[in-house]
Amino acid sequence: MSLREIVKWPDPRLRVACDPVNDITPEIERLADDMLETMYAASGRGLAAPQVGVLRRLFVLDIQWKEAARDPMVFVNPQIAGTSDRMVTQPEVCLSIPGVAAEVSRPDRIDLRWTDLGGQPQAQSFEGIAAVCIQHEIDHLEGIVTLDHLPQNTRARVLRDESEAQA
Repeated sequence: MSLREIVKWPDPRLRVACDPVNDITPEIERLADDMLETMYAASGRGLAAPQVGVLRRLFVLDIQWKEAARDPMVFVNPQIAGTSDRMVTQPEVCLSIPGVAAEVSRPDRIDLRWTDLGGQPQAQSFEGIAAVCIQHEIDHLEGIVTLDHLPQNTRARVLRDESEAQA
């Protein structure tokens, strides 16, 4: 395993809808391992392949590792099969947009289908922070970043404030 560089906004790779993973190869397994190592090193809870410059439909997730033992999950070609009507709004941060928190509204429960690293189809419902994080990572696979969920004037203000903070 090795650390990979996290792609930072406004890198154009963050705006590309990713291609599916056709086969679980040793390279895909190595990518997933590297992404987990990179996510843990950056103190994240999730990381999508485009965030390390790989435009494939894969992300890693470990929601509770900061409070409990590590429990990593790898999602290949994930698809949301259903959502609840109940929405939750909370601040989201992104490893690719450091220093920016955006208030985002998302369904609080999702039904997800994906392939695991063994090539087996999986399906599960997720709630709360897990559902929110999964939706955040799937956005990355579609070329969407948290800033896209903000109204235009709020997005402009957040970007201006971030730019001034870095100056």
